[in-house]
Amino acid sequence: MPFSVVKPGMLTLVQDLGRWGYQSKGLTVSGPMDRFSLRMGNVMLGNDENDAALEVSFFGPEVIFHDERCVALTGAGLEMNIDGVPASPWTAHSVRPGSRLAVTGLPRDPGRGCRAYLCVSGGIDVPVVMGSRSTFTRGKIGGYEGRALAAGDLVDMRDPKPLWRRSAGFVCPPELRPSRTWDEPLHTLEGPQIGAFTAEGTETFWNETFTVTNESDRMGYRLDGPQIEHETGADIVSDGIVPGAVQVPGGGKPIVLMSDCQTTGGYTKIAVVSTWSAASLAQKMPGEKVRFNRVSEREAAGYLIKFEEDLRQLTERRATFRSR
Repeated sequence: MPFSVVKPGMLTLVQDLGRWGYQSKGLTVSGPMDRFSLRMGNVMLGNDENDAALEVSFFGPEVIFHDERCVALTGAGLEMNIDGVPASPWTAHSVRPGSRLAVTGLPRDPGRGCRAYLCVSGGIDVPVVMGSRSTFTRGKIGGYEGRALAAGDLVDMRDPKPLWRRSAGFVCPPELRPSRTWDEPLHTLEGPQIGAFTAEGTETFWNETFTVTNESDRMGYRLDGPQIEHETGADIVSDGIVPGAVQVPGGGKPIVLMSDCQTTGGYTKIAVVSTWSAASLAQKMPGEKVRFNRVSEREAAGYLIKFEEDLRQLTERRATFRSR
């Protein structure tokens, strides 16, 4: 049975962990901006980690369920209610036929993020396009008709796994949730064209503070701040791009490429933001500050290793929840 979209919110997209294996054909990976929160939400409900969920940006949606399910909201500290009663994030809640769920908006406290993930037991059921249910809106590919949800949409859900009702009431322990200090610098590795910048330019990048601009989106976060000076010019022969790459065009202002980024580009790349820190950046809103900190590959990998251990513990706790 589907659920009905009453209000779509600002930008609500169906996302799984992304469309891998097609970058050589020019197709972006897409997927969630904060993949760690999506994976944890699915584990809380006993889903597969790659099951599709709704990525909620800033506020919304409001939906009516026509089937019994469990739901969990992870990621940013957005507020949610079910039938008008506040429902805590990072907690598995039961919904029944006729239940109205609303993600009501941004938290009042700064630094709590702007993207959340509404996971449902069984996952969202939309057509698989090139191995993924993720939405790529610029190409009108995947998700719900290749676009953000709109009022009146009927969104199908897949059949949940056996014993899915055991998830109701399960709370992700705070110590296992993705832990991010809001003013912590982004963990960043040197980029392939770092030699294209002057010594002063690289010092500016590593030591100065930048501001997220209104032009930031799922393709890239454009930052404002002091100009990063090139040594040999901003243009190169186009080469491969990965999410997290930091391009610096001729104007000297960095762009951090995100989930919907292009697969090749012709601007110099001074650095690459780690996968962990790219998810932290995705939670920042226009006007918030960003700093970069140079780390080694080993240091960057350490955060991923810790997350995998936390996810393993979460999986074990959920498996034994109410089993005694």
